Amino acid sequence: MKAFLCREITDDLSGAALEDVPEPVPGEDEVKVAVRAASLNFPDILMCQGKYQFRPQLPFIAGMELAGDVVDVGQNVTELKVGDRVCGGTKTGAFAEYACMPASALKLIPARFDFATAAPYGAAYLTAYVSLVRRGRLQAGETLLVHGASGGVGMAAIDVGKLMGATVIATSGSPEKLPALSAQGADHVIDLRDGFRDEVKALTGGRGADVIFDPIGGDVFDESTRCIAFDGRLLVVGFMSGRIAEIKTNIPLIKGFSVVGVRAGEYGRQFPDRGRENQDTIWRWAAEGRVRPHIHARLPLSDVRSALDLLLERKAIGKVVIEI
Repeated sequence: MKAFLCREITDDLSGAALEDVPEPVPGEDEVKVAVRAASLNFPDILMCQGKYQFRPQLPFIAGMELAGDVVDVGQNVTELKVGDRVCGGTKTGAFAEYACMPASALKLIPARFDFATAAPYGAAYLTAYVSLVRRGRLQAGETLLVHGASGGVGMAAIDVGKLMGATVIATSGSPEKLPALSAQGADHVIDLRDGFRDEVKALTGGRGADVIFDPIGGDVFDESTRCIAFDGRLLVVGFMSGRIAEIKTNIPLIKGFSVVGVRAGEYGRQFPDRGRENQDTIWRWAAEGRVRPHIHARLPLSDVRSALDLLLERKAIGKVVIEI
């Protein structure tokens, strides 16, 4: 089968290429999936660069999210069968024609979704849900400020915020991406290059945003502390800027806001019952057609490097998907 195999750690991804490799065989608790679509994520790139916290043993097939058809099941698998349309997450192995993964990591795809929509849905919407519902306690009528809004998780945060009845302000450092944020449902959009503190304060009558979703960190975090409402929740989702921000504790004390860390997967591991509720909720939304994942581009497996370049060059709005 064809697979995007990383043999060497390099900054420019030159150590990874599309190769012919043997098809995997499912273990007794695993399912073999004929991959129809795989979603790209920044950790896929970071693993090939040796910069991610999880460092798989070389060589490895890149790719963390997939959707496809079940073609074989291990002897202990009873909940899935050959022919089922499934999607799920894995640490590696998704950028290939076939992949094996634990049956417990897979979900049936809602009838409303095609493979390309299903592949990136779970991780993006779970992150948005845990961030805004569990950690941010976002309420109807509150104002949500979404940074990094043109990314896959940012677009999901806009979607979930509107679904919960919030007024959503979305930011991007690329002015050409702003119309897509409005199309996703954002009530207001801001070009980060001009700063955002004053505009957020103006849009909220001087009060500031109740919840701030921040996957960027650095200067964006710093400025966010200047336009957050009293009793606000500043959600630390990531550090895409490359700088981990620091804050003196007198600032949240005086301004009466909380800095809240978000780890969506770990939240479910720490609180299994809530984790199941989180998953049930986002997949119910999908089945009911209440959400609208945004797919920026669909490229073939043969063009996986171009797909990765869309992420590296910050050109994507929403998710990039490989179709196989």
